[in-house]
Parts: sequence; structure tokens; C-alpha cells
Amino acid sequence: MRSLLAYLFACVALTAAEPPAFFAMDTAARLEPTECAQVLAELGYAGLGGRPATAKAHADALKAKGLTFFNGYHVADFPSGQHQLPAELTQAVDGLAGTGGTLWLGINKVDLPLGLRMPPEYGDTVVVPQLRQLVAYARTKGVKISLYPHAGFWAAQFETCVRVASKVDDPNLGVTFNLCHWLKVEGSERDPLPLIKEALPRLNFITINGADTGDTQNLGWDRLIQPLGRGTYDVGSFVAKTRAAGYRGPFGFQGYGIKMDSKELLKETMMGWKKMVK
Repeated sequence: MRSLLAYLFACVALTAAEPPAFFAMDTAARLEPTECAQVLAELGYAGLGGRPATAKAHADALKAKGLTFFNGYHVADFPSGQHQLPAELTQAVDGLAGTGGTLWLGINKVDLPLGLRMPPEYGDTVVVPQLRQLVAYARTKGVKISLYPHAGFWAAQFETCVRVASKVDDPNLGVTFNLCHWLKVEGSERDPLPLIKEALPRLNFITINGADTGDTQNLGWDRLIQPLGRGTYDVGSFVAKTRAAGYRGPFGFQGYGIKMDSKELLKETMMGWKKMVK
């Protein structure tokens, strides 16, 4: 009873607080930089999450509208015995330099020595040293990094990203929580709040979207990624609980694979967002 009352009081306090920043990922805002910034500004988004290759063009257009370029998404593999950072990683960091954006890093494959089959945690021995190198390089460019869990990747679990970030233990390396990937990897019955609370000191971003409940591990992406406001999963409650738990960072809208006109998708999603945080 006490925990319920504490949660309700926290929710009441949050309704009077400044609403969190809400940005669109380029999976939803599929527009060239100038038009993208114009549309996002008109609809009330705080900015965009994009890619390192187009970061500077988007960042300039967004800045002209008073908006923020939040992050650039990049996927990398981590081979064993790597002593120098791959050019693709340094280029991703360089693309974000001066934009204010964080490198959103998905770790796809980790090659172990001699192709050994070991528990997933053994991959940490390959990933952690290379991440320390990457973080050190990114610091010289004024860029921070956030690990992005993605279904099917070596770092598919939010827990994996948190574990690795904890081992690197650098303030310039954080983690992202992605709702659609959580549902695909962990299922809708597992409560993510305990892990989110533990990760708060390193949690940079949370991405959300409309989604269905049920056997989400076996649902298609068309059911797990919908416009905000659709689907049977209570995203509004999830957002309120993360805020009540202490998360004060931005929320991003994941629109991958949604077959809608980009402007209509962004408009509908903003309406759904406003209903959640009004």
C-alpha cells in the first residue's frame, strides 16, 4: 500500500513538472534535413535521432529551428585481437563531432579467439578493451557513447549493455533502453523497471512506440512497432513509471517499418505523446 501511494504521489509531482524531451528517430522522420527540421518544429518534437553520416546536415537544420540532434545510430562488430579502432568506428565518431549528438552504438557480432564457443559474458573480454579505446577517442572529439540493445545482436539484452558499460565504467559511456527490442527479447510479462532503476546513473535515452502485448517474443515487428497511441501495451504507464523511478532523460520515437506517410506518422505519434504526458 505504501509503495502504491508513493508511486501515485510521484506521478502527481511529475504532472506539474516540465514534460520530458521527446524526439523522433529517422526511422520515422524520413525527410531531408531542412524539411525534417521544419516538420519536427511544427509538430512540437524536441529534435531528431539520426545517423553519423548525415549528422552535420541534420544538426545544422535542427539548430536553425531551435531543436536538438540527439544521437547517431551505428552498428559495429568487435573482432578479437583488435589493437586499433576500425576506421568505420572512428568515422562514425568524427561524423558526430560538433553536432552535440551521442553515438548510439549497437554491438552486432563479437568474434572470440579461435572461434571458441563460450558464455556470452566471455565476449566482454573482447568488447570492454575496445570500448575503452573508443570512449577515449570519442572524448577527444567531444562525443559521448550510448550502447543500444538490438534483438538478434550480441548485445540484444539491456542487461548486457548495462553490464558492459559498468565494466568500462566511464561517464562518457552510457546505455539506452529500447521498448520494442525489450518486448522482442524479454517478452511483455517481464517488468523492466527494476533494471531501469539500477541503470539510472548510466541511462541516456529511452525509445518508445505503440506495441501489442501477448507473446511478444514471437510477434512480428509490425505488432511491436506502431504509431504511439496504438497497440495494447500500456506505453503511457511505462513512461510514467520510468519518470517516477527517477529517469529525467529524453524519450525517442521508434518508427522502423511503419508503412505510413512520415508526416502523418509523426503527427499521430505526437498526439499520442501529448495524451500521455498532459
